Amino acid sequence: MCGITGVFDIKGKREISRELLSRMNETQFHRGPDEGGVHVEPGLGFGHRRLSIIDLSSGQQPLFNEDGTVVVTYNGEIYNFPELTDELKRLGHVFRTHCDTEVIVHAWEQWGKSCVDRFRGMFAFAVWDRNQETLFLARDRLGIKPLYYATLADGTFIFGSELKSLIAHPDLPREIDPSAVEEYFAFGYIPEPRTIYKQVYKLSPGFRLVLRRGQAQFLPEQYWDVSFATQMPLNEQQVQAELIERLKEAVKIRMIAEVPLGAFLSGGVDSSAVVAAMAGISNDPVNTCSISFGDPNFNESQYAARVAEQYGTAHRVEQVDPNDFDLIDHLADLYDEPYADSSALPTYRVCELAKKQVTVVLSGDGGDENLAGYRRYRWHTYEERMRSMLPLSIRRPLFGFLGAAYPKADWAPKVFRAKSTLEAMARDSAEGYLHSVSILSNQMRSSLFSADLKRDLQGYRAIEVFRRYARQAPTDHPLSLVQYLDMKTYLPGDILTKVDRASMAHALEVRVPILDHKLVDWISTLPPELKLRGREGKYIFKKALESYLPKEILYRPKMGFSIPLASWFRGPLKQRVRDSILGETMSGSGLFERSYLETLVNQHQSGRRDYSASIWTLMMFDAFLRKSEST
Repeated sequence: MCGITGVFDIKGKREISRELLSRMNETQFHRGPDEGGVHVEPGLGFGHRRLSIIDLSSGQQPLFNEDGTVVVTYNGEIYNFPELTDELKRLGHVFRTHCDTEVIVHAWEQWGKSCVDRFRGMFAFAVWDRNQETLFLARDRLGIKPLYYATLADGTFIFGSELKSLIAHPDLPREIDPSAVEEYFAFGYIPEPRTIYKQVYKLSPGFRLVLRRGQAQFLPEQYWDVSFATQMPLNEQQVQAELIERLKEAVKIRMIAEVPLGAFLSGGVDSSAVVAAMAGISNDPVNTCSISFGDPNFNESQYAARVAEQYGTAHRVEQVDPNDFDLIDHLADLYDEPYADSSALPTYRVCELAKKQVTVVLSGDGGDENLAGYRRYRWHTYEERMRSMLPLSIRRPLFGFLGAAYPKADWAPKVFRAKSTLEAMARDSAEGYLHSVSILSNQMRSSLFSADLKRDLQGYRAIEVFRRYARQAPTDHPLSLVQYLDMKTYLPGDILTKVDRASMAHALEVRVPILDHKLVDWISTLPPELKLRGREGKYIFKKALESYLPKEILYRPKMGFSIPLASWFRGPLKQRVRDSILGETMSGSGLFERSYLETLVNQHQSGRRDYSASIWTLMMFDAFLRKSEST
């Protein structure tokens, strides 16, 4: 895996500072400690940091075609590059290396911007074609690899794998986007294409961007979307068999590497399935790793050990200190913009552990979004059935009034906790799902934000993210729709961002076979009832795996990769919480109401309410602000 960066003069051929380009490139040294390279010509500069995985002796970047007129800087893996290489050779292209990078150069020459349609893998890259004076950028279909970009006031276009490479450019404006603040405190991350800064964007998954010198305007163009075109299978047994074969094939093509390779093994369904597939393919024991927690409420290590024993893996496990919060400040350095998924801490540690053994790992990420594994999908479909009984024009005023009038009773038995149900009935589908995934609810954000921030927002609300994707969704089925929303927001913005930054901090490449785009598209065509049946998520996947994994793995309650925030914030981090959230940086930002900050902290630390997720989100925002002030 690698880090890329670049500078392009849209207006002309002004000199590009090699020193500045090198500085931007070196901010991403961790992404590629093996080699680094820069290329500068009039009006263009490319930088690259390399983590060598395939064709270790060659494949240095930036990489050129035969006559030096086309150059690429690239981050990722294209798994079907041998087939593409053969095809391009038959078409007359000459290859000098045996790496997937060179395929991109010749594919651009042969097929132009349509080259991305032929690539199977994870990637973010930029191609410069000097003859056409064209810069072409693309990001993989699911957003496994990141790509940031910005246009400066003088007509300079800059890009990079991480935001920090753009921040290294002295002319980049760093004005915080109020809409990004609203989205962050709703989602816990900032969904594509927005970033925390007004002038900087993420290229969305499945999008490409074409810039031509002298061109005044350019817009990202979508080249792929998951279909959700439901097809009725012949029978469940055939679906199970085909699902396993497709998974095995997606795993197999991701096991090509010239460096040590292994897998994350959490003991959950998805990672266990990947390890089972790897064990069936590999002649040698699969290298696996997991971390354990002292608290049994958060510890899945015994399940990982059970799978490791069954498949004879070379398993490595380390216990994480239950008070492993030394990384909190480091997270702001990793993520560059506010990011509030607390499982980033154990993810960082498991990547650290894996790097001691291997350079490439396979993970089980993507199974929940693909196969409806999240509990919230079950609750959403239940609420949708209730909402379908009455039109929104009746539900909103009626249940809105009842929900507002009914007292909040978190302390009471479940039968008396009707407030949230009444409120859910007053919402439409998108609003209901946003409420179920929000870190801070609409009401909480309204209380948190200052009058100045509310004025700057001009009525903008995070629900618009879901509404935008819902309008373009290829399905209106209640379950498929929220899966689609997660694939566009939570998967790239949270899950894949977390894994990319945590792994690349250790120069570790993570491959995700369950997010193979062909597998994703095929799964999307399966009827929703094969994914969520009754209370059982991943129904067809679990049935297909019954001959590969024990039922105690397949059908146990989902745990997740959690840490004990609530007790931390009332115990060892009690004062740190107060210093962070009630300190000068947050107060001086002008974004928040101090009285509400005090309410959140005091009520949590007194034990009256559990505001641990909200407090963590605020602490990560404070860490971002403090880091921004120091750079």
